[in-house]
Amino acid sequence: MIRLVAFLGNYGAEYEKTRHNTAWLFASALPFYNRLSWQQKFSGQYAVLSYSEFLAAAEQTIPALLNKEGRLVSPKEPVDKIYFLKPETYMNLSGESIGKLAQFFKIKPEEILVVHDELELPPGTYSLKWSGGLAGHNGLRSTKAVLGTADFWRLRFGIGRPDGKDIANYVLSTFSKDESITMSLAFDAAAVLLGKVLLASDPQRLLPEWGKKKVE
Repeated sequence: MIRLVAFLGNYGAEYEKTRHNTAWLFASALPFYNRLSWQQKFSGQYAVLSYSEFLAAAEQTIPALLNKEGRLVSPKEPVDKIYFLKPETYMNLSGESIGKLAQFFKIKPEEILVVHDELELPPGTYSLKWSGGLAGHNGLRSTKAVLGTADFWRLRFGIGRPDGKDIANYVLSTFSKDESITMSLAFDAAAVLLGKVLLASDPQRLLPEWGKKKVE
């Protein structure tokens, strides 16, 4: 099961609404975001919910997770707590923050879900992925280096690859008005996916359906 959800981004007001901060924008859009109490530690901000607190929050804020009887189906042996982290090391050193928290709370790489932007997917696309390549993403590269493995979960949000534009400037640019609407729809849909991941005893079973989705 997933015990840590890490949202990759860049700290600072100038980066707040940029494409490279998509994961932080998603975090802020989560229906249960106001249930999270953030603290400064592990070179970033982190929050923690007991699993019962998460279940209560998900039940009240994400109705799509409820079964026909209006209840959540939780694992037989859930984790005690779920940690949420926003590294403030800047993107290239994100792994340092993730590694500190994971080591302190004894969280294994396979129990980590990293939320990040993805150049190779168009805006409006969101995708659950296990392990694999890093697609040139510096935050993922740092995470792999610190954890010593690429065997961790990813929740990817497409931001599109520009035609003939400098990548560095592109990822630090803001979304257009239409793109912002598309991303908002993707965030709503991906909140359901995140809920399913955190409810799953084995997220592998979600891959066939959620390996790549796109809002209409």
